[in-house]
Amino acid sequence: MSTTPDDWQEEIQKTRANKEQYFRSSDRSPMPPNFRGESFPGLEYYPINPDYRFNIPLARDDDPEIITVETTADGEQTYRRVGEFNLTVDKTAISIAAYEPTDSTDRLWVPFRDTTSGSETYGAGRYVDLEPAEDHTDNGAWTLDLNRAYNPTCAYNPAYECPLVPAENWLDIPVEAGEKDFPGKLHHEK
Repeated sequence: MSTTPDDWQEEIQKTRANKEQYFRSSDRSPMPPNFRGESFPGLEYYPINPDYRFNIPLARDDDPEIITVETTADGEQTYRRVGEFNLTVDKTAISIAAYEPTDSTDRLWVPFRDTTSGSETYGAGRYVDLEPAEDHTDNGAWTLDLNRAYNPTCAYNPAYECPLVPAENWLDIPVEAGEKDFPGKLHHEK
């Protein structure tokens, strides 16, 4: 992902188009076969909004804690809570915790639920992944862009197992950015 001021919106549009093409056409798509090709209803997003893009430091935890996160399939996964981002969304100050996978993957996982979850967006929440090489800036801050919020694969196919958003990241505000709920409602079908 490019971080130059002039092309970040174009990068998001390109990522969205590529995801839609992959979901519609790829043999590796998470979509059940009967929802691929011409049957694929597409993906829906909020308009890209610069007010949901933040260049902010991560307030690192002094002693990162290993937490256990439940999954959509009644399983568990472990993550290391490494800190939190403190930001203001629509004049409301919020904190969103950031986690690292304990499998040594070099990225930050920023999951959240908000007041749009279950109505406009996927009920179990959405994720933002931050890659150090792309999202960690030279001045030590991170580019946390909620326009990049996406649904986990279990939103499209209940055969997938996805980690649930920890309760500390259940936000009492709407985050009208990123991906909306899948119009096919596959997560309600068993």
